Amino acid sequence: MAVLRVLFLNWRDTRHPEGGGSEVYVENVARSLAAAGHQVTIFCAMYEGALADEMADGVRFVRAGTKLGVYREAVLRMRRRAFGELDVIIDVQNGIPFMSRAVVGPTPVVVLVHHVHREQWPVVYDPLRSKIGWWVESVLAPRLYRNCTYVAVSDKTREELGDLGVQPSRVHVIHNGIEQAPGLDISRSEHPHIAVVGRLVPHKRVEHVLRAAAILRRRHPDLRISVVGDGWWSQRLQQVAQTLGVSDLVDFLGFVDEKTKHRVYASAWVLALPSLKEGWGIVVMEAATHGVPAVAYREAGGVAESIVHEQTGLLVDGDLADFAQALDAVLSNPAHRDRLGESARIRSEEFTWAATAASFADVLGEVAAKGGVSVVPAPSGHVEHHGGRNRGVDQLSP
Repeated sequence: MAVLRVLFLNWRDTRHPEGGGSEVYVENVARSLAAAGHQVTIFCAMYEGALADEMADGVRFVRAGTKLGVYREAVLRMRRRAFGELDVIIDVQNGIPFMSRAVVGPTPVVVLVHHVHREQWPVVYDPLRSKIGWWVESVLAPRLYRNCTYVAVSDKTREELGDLGVQPSRVHVIHNGIEQAPGLDISRSEHPHIAVVGRLVPHKRVEHVLRAAAILRRRHPDLRISVVGDGWWSQRLQQVAQTLGVSDLVDFLGFVDEKTKHRVYASAWVLALPSLKEGWGIVVMEAATHGVPAVAYREAGGVAESIVHEQTGLLVDGDLADFAQALDAVLSNPAHRDRLGESARIRSEEFTWAATAASFADVLGEVAAKGGVSVVPAPSGHVEHHGGRNRGVDQLSP
């Protein structure tokens, strides 16, 4: 069978200071393909201390450009065929795509979308840039990639793509996998403990947890909150904590290594995920591997699939007061909390990176076969994730 030459276009990698769940997904699939003997390249943005070109776990990483400059660099390199002959390109659309379909000629393109950013644009950007970004995502991209195959990480994302004119028949849903929790000699905290894990940016809405803490401390005076992750909104959040008078309850841990992150999960009573939007919510499943239930807003999208309401966590339909009430319901009822956590742990075993990678390889096989390429199936073994300092999920590109 022929070796497949694959290029992933993703704005970051897991070792980027702002790398998150999208990068975890991409790199696990990429490593699986490389392990099967395919030639795999990931093109992404440069960052301080990174190499412009390196091999890691069989995958070639090529880095250039900044937060926005990476898109221009990708187009220039594709135009001059700097990546050599390719059998398929995976264009990861985190808000905006790499416009690969416009520059690569007949090479097949697969568009990977974690979620549609409709609600996030006005939260992150001024009205003009928000309007431009949403036009690119909702009008230009669907037209440019109108004949391409899509991969979405949840049924909700496929539904949202359908609203933009992408026919559901062209969208394959392939959920995130998860690495099972490492063995740690850590007991659950004796005191109520809420974990928040992800990038500290406005649309993650960590403020909701801080405001909930101001309410919950009346019933749980020994409450602790651990915030794992960092980002350009970090200072603002610390100011909010001071203003609300909850600084004494909150530990802003910043970037941590994998072992430390899992120690936080193992100690926590509940994971709080108040994001405006999530394609899936990989932190939900990471917490679940430790038997920790999650609380999130149902309207956030993919979390309505990663969390099964009243079985593995709670989905909130209301506002901040309802979010705080849901957290209290988990903190205050040990039997309920244990039941949710155990169900979450059992369900987490259904999702593996091996299954994710195998499904993705099947999609690439279908796409490449149309161009006359026969594809070697991905191996079924687990693909370990070795990079990254912070795993938030699903970012906004611009």
